[in-house]
Amino acid sequence: MAAKPPEGMFRLARTVNQTLSGRVVEVVNTKATITPDISKALSHGGVIDITTAGAKSGTPRRIEIVFHKIDGRTYISGMPGFPRGWLANLKKDPHFTFHLKGPVSADLPATARVISEDAERRQVLPHIAKIWKRKDLENMVETSPLIEVTF
Repeated sequence: MAAKPPEGMFRLARTVNQTLSGRVVEVVNTKATITPDISKALSHGGVIDITTAGAKSGTPRRIEIVFHKIDGRTYISGMPGFPRGWLANLKKDPHFTFHLKGPVSADLPATARVISEDAERRQVLPHIAKIWKRKDLENMVETSPLIEVTF
């Protein structure tokens, strides 16, 4: 018998299927199956979509965003300076769907770990600042959203 997914993941998958039928495959497993093609697509950063459950409504929220691969770990960040709905959603329920798109497409169940500790942010954000050619690292450390993704 298959393991029951965490309540938030099941609710998100069921609601997403009702809302976006035909576009989203229901998440049955809480652990992603990583094929060689998916592993290759995850080995470098790129543009993806994520679907989170709304923090207040529980309604699925799908956005386009960029992920980064740094020292073998997967991160999602954003520009500094203003609050993000997707981050509030993940603080409330860390389970989400990581949608690879492009030559390899897959809907991967994932879990977010919000990174708020200054020391860890100072280890990760310089890599992202360099990719984005940003010179305001202190502002990024103070205000950029930052999560680590696990599959």
